[in-house]
Amino acid sequence: MTASPASSASALPAAITAVGLSKSFGDKVVLDGIDLHIPQGTVFALLGPNGAGKTTAVQILSTLIPASAGVARVAGHDLAGEADAVRATIGVTGQFSAVDNLLTAEENLILMADLHHLDRREGRRRTAALLDRFGLTEAATKPVVTFSGGMRRKLDLAMTLVGDPRIIFLDEPTTGLDPRSRRTMWEIIRGLVADDGVTIFLTTQYLEEADQLADRIAVLDHGKLVAEGTADELKRRIPGGHISLRFADVSGLESAAALFPSVKRDTEALTLQIPGDGSVPTLRAVLDVLDHASVEAEALTVHTPDLDDVFLTLTGRPQQGDTANSLKEYAR
Repeated sequence: MTASPASSASALPAAITAVGLSKSFGDKVVLDGIDLHIPQGTVFALLGPNGAGKTTAVQILSTLIPASAGVARVAGHDLAGEADAVRATIGVTGQFSAVDNLLTAEENLILMADLHHLDRREGRRRTAALLDRFGLTEAATKPVVTFSGGMRRKLDLAMTLVGDPRIIFLDEPTTGLDPRSRRTMWEIIRGLVADDGVTIFLTTQYLEEADQLADRIAVLDHGKLVAEGTADELKRRIPGGHISLRFADVSGLESAAALFPSVKRDTEALTLQIPGDGSVPTLRAVLDVLDHASVEAEALTVHTPDLDDVFLTLTGRPQQGDTANSLKEYAR
């Protein structure tokens, strides 16, 4: 039996773990006891609205600020007691490019090589390799001030890679980029994981970005993790999914409608919508019912909520009454 991607990922050694990680600034709680387990060589996406605590989580895990409570290990090192060892294994690309506009792309990379104490030959070798990898060779000697937003973002990530990190924190790395530049960045991120085995901790507000890149996604709201899973798992938790069946005639439509409670029929389109989570067991059960009744459908499609629905449902406000109860159920 082949293991699922989720189970395979969970069997990998952990790149990042955290238990009860919290952060307060005065009486304001920004992170409220979050737990994390991120396997090596995977992409983990942290979603949340502005002010949810995403950047604070990155700052803590990358040793930029201390946690108020909780424990964490990054690349096998204790976050509080072995901060230097953690820093030696990670790279951080923040929300805003940390490049020097007065230097060229090549000079920026050589500067990073010097800061990592690489010898001159190795520094220049790594600089040339990164310029080539990110498609910046032709622009290597041009001042960064002349770069587009996409070129600047690629250089920023290239600078993060000079130190050959095993874990990279990307805090909203494609904010402000046009769609083409964003997709180019996605391809680079995929390559880092697939080719180099790097672990990516990604924060983003672009739901398509998380859907495209992440092995697992966590939704952060008001400092708490309200849900976690693969993109498909999260989508199945949200109401609105259904199986759509199309029939050849009204007789087939009516026969099928009599087999299922709570269905929505469209006599003009000859379609029937059956509520369902889109999972294989649900789909198999629907087909079995039709088969036992000798009712045939011409076409079948599965409709599941997208990450927009997940995000709006889990972080929607106000979270009171029945909505609050449903959110607690999703978070289990």
